[in-house]
Amino acid sequence: MTSLIKKNASGHSGDGDANLLINEVVGVPGGIGEAARRGRAAAYDAFLRGLLPARDGVALLAVGGLGRRQCAPYSDLDLVLLHAGVPGTDELAASVWYPIWDAGLRLDHSVRTVAEALSVAQDDVKVALGLLDARLVVGDQSLADALIRTAADHWRRTAVRHLPGLREVTEARWQSHGELAFLLEGDLKEAAGGLRDVGLLRAISAAGITDALRPAVRAAHLRLLDTRDALHQQVGRRVDRLVAQERDGVALLLGLRQLQPGASDAARRPGAVVEDGDALLRRVAGDARTVSHALDDAFRAADRLRSGRSRGGNGRPARRPVARDVVEHDGELVLARTAIGARPDPSLSLRMAAASATTRLPIARATCEWLAAYCPPLPTPWPVEARAALTTLLGAGPGLVPAWETCDRYGLVDGWLPEWTRLRSLPQHNPVHRFTLDRHLVQTAHEASRHAREVERPDLLLLGALLHDIGKGLPGDHSTVGVPVAEAVATRIGLPAPEVELIGKLVRLHLLLPDVATRRDLADPVTIASVAEAVGDTGTLDVLHALVRADAAATGPAAWSDWKGRLVAELVTRVRTALDTGVLPEPPAPDPALLAGPLPVVHLTGDRVSVAAADRRGLLATVAGCLALHRLEVISADASAVDGRALVECRVQPRYGLPPDPVPLRADLRRAVAGDVSVTQRLRGRALASRGGGAAPRVVWHREAATDAVLLELRAADAAGLLYRVACALDEAGALVRAARISTLGADVVDAFYLVGGWPDDATRTRLEAAVLAAV
Repeated sequence: MTSLIKKNASGHSGDGDANLLINEVVGVPGGIGEAARRGRAAAYDAFLRGLLPARDGVALLAVGGLGRRQCAPYSDLDLVLLHAGVPGTDELAASVWYPIWDAGLRLDHSVRTVAEALSVAQDDVKVALGLLDARLVVGDQSLADALIRTAADHWRRTAVRHLPGLREVTEARWQSHGELAFLLEGDLKEAAGGLRDVGLLRAISAAGITDALRPAVRAAHLRLLDTRDALHQQVGRRVDRLVAQERDGVALLLGLRQLQPGASDAARRPGAVVEDGDALLRRVAGDARTVSHALDDAFRAADRLRSGRSRGGNGRPARRPVARDVVEHDGELVLARTAIGARPDPSLSLRMAAASATTRLPIARATCEWLAAYCPPLPTPWPVEARAALTTLLGAGPGLVPAWETCDRYGLVDGWLPEWTRLRSLPQHNPVHRFTLDRHLVQTAHEASRHAREVERPDLLLLGALLHDIGKGLPGDHSTVGVPVAEAVATRIGLPAPEVELIGKLVRLHLLLPDVATRRDLADPVTIASVAEAVGDTGTLDVLHALVRADAAATGPAAWSDWKGRLVAELVTRVRTALDTGVLPEPPAPDPALLAGPLPVVHLTGDRVSVAAADRRGLLATVAGCLALHRLEVISADASAVDGRALVECRVQPRYGLPPDPVPLRADLRRAVAGDVSVTQRLRGRALASRGGGAAPRVVWHREAATDAVLLELRAADAAGLLYRVACALDEAGALVRAARISTLGADVVDAFYLVGGWPDDATRTRLEAAVLAAV
């Protein structure tokens, strides 16, 4: 066996550097898998035995991954130097710790007697859990056995009392790190369903509370360990978060391959490596689900053992009816005896799920297994009871996600919606999304329940929320290809034809409001008329507005902001006026303060910047550049000329950090619009230094999107000063910009410029397009 350790030539490295560790064990290809982990543990053991000769009264114990012989390629070492009060323990400990540090290894260490270790374990449940993994590496066997045996006995006697506090700490960790099963970039160790939760299952099993480490959990645990091994090997250092850019490499190390249906190895699509990463993410999600469900069951078993439940006269747990055919028994929901004895109702599983979601009580595992085995399939169309139960389930608020996840665990959801198999754990390759597709859809329904009282048909809002992205994963625009899929689901559920059509419309138009609000001029009558025609009526408008907000909340913090919410609300108000009265609302009048007083005029109010200057070209570019100089992003801009004055009104937000000091910003704006050359030079130098990268930019023309202008849409990488550069290019090419709308989507932007005039000549448009692309 080759040496596992590479010496650090610089000597003692303080807290160590994992990049100095060589984790190659002869005879274990790739260093991934159970044999490789045990091989690394054996190599560590051999290294440590060379540091501490065997002697009575002293024992070196490994805990953590080394104690379990589950060492990842870049694991740290958790060691306890146990002694029986022998003299010189400080010097002895130094003779062990310093060579480890000098080897560049990360080390967590302690020096204790048996009594001290047990005392700390009594006060710190994390230490108590760590001692359950303790293993003698070298030294006094009897001393080590005394600690290991006593710590295990103590844990068995006190575990039930400690578990509520441990659960509280665990739930705080889950809140911080999220759920591994649904995250696109989850932490394999700390997230819910990750490796740390397997440690809790091991501790609960060691306490004899329940057999938490069932075969499925053990298999999931091994696969998660393999994934972490591959992640360490891919990155070359200790890391537990599986980020998007590493998924493909990790998948290849694990030998994961996912072909398109019917494709052979020789006929894989050019983008198949992305599909490998998707296969990895789906596998991790399934394993995390298994771990999470097992831990939920184990915690409930501990709760019952610790506190018991209210008992009936015969000493058995009381049964309390909570819904038709559903009773509470010992803190869980089970089927009523009459429901089990009779011919099962096809809607029974949905009614059980709805009861679980509304009462926030879990469904017993045996009940889920019975429903999966014996509940008959739903007929087509669904009976009324099933539709009502689905609406209750989707509208249950916070109880929806855990109830849905439990039913999905046992295959019940596939019985309701066969399409769910394709959606389960499907990654979304978009930086604004935090969840896999299946969790995003359920989360959207949960968020939509917050707006149920704002719409005439809350049931259709909830169903539309569940189905709005059902086209993702299919070839083409998901808003288009998802329509027939959603309509098929709605038909199977038993909705009448008009409601089926409305569900299809919600899927087709669920991006309409945010896209128009952020990319189009809301003061243009053509914008309002086109949205009103697409929506058709105020009832649909209300449902779409609620769906937009629910979708954004379920997507992630980057998908929504106050300004975006205001723009969408403004669009909805204008469209509602058009639908109610048939009259398009008048465009807003410019700020009266800009039309009076000596020029230039500069107003800064909240997120608005308004400037009036002498009527000349280039004002928009000058204002945009000055705002970029002060780290402000322009969200929207309107340019007009009134009574010989050029007006520019912008909505802005800080690019990062706090808003800039308004005093120098106002001064720079006044000087710039007055033609101060020094300000212009600063603008050009600062903005031109901040260019974006990525894929090649594109220009798209829209000829009928405005009343008196043609729309030039630029799709490019985001960069500071981009609006300034493009506005300068348009001005130099002879184009007059009436309005601009800036929409940032992750690292990209979709910027729309309203150019006055028709620009009908192809050659002229080509010249203008070339000027814009050159400026980007």
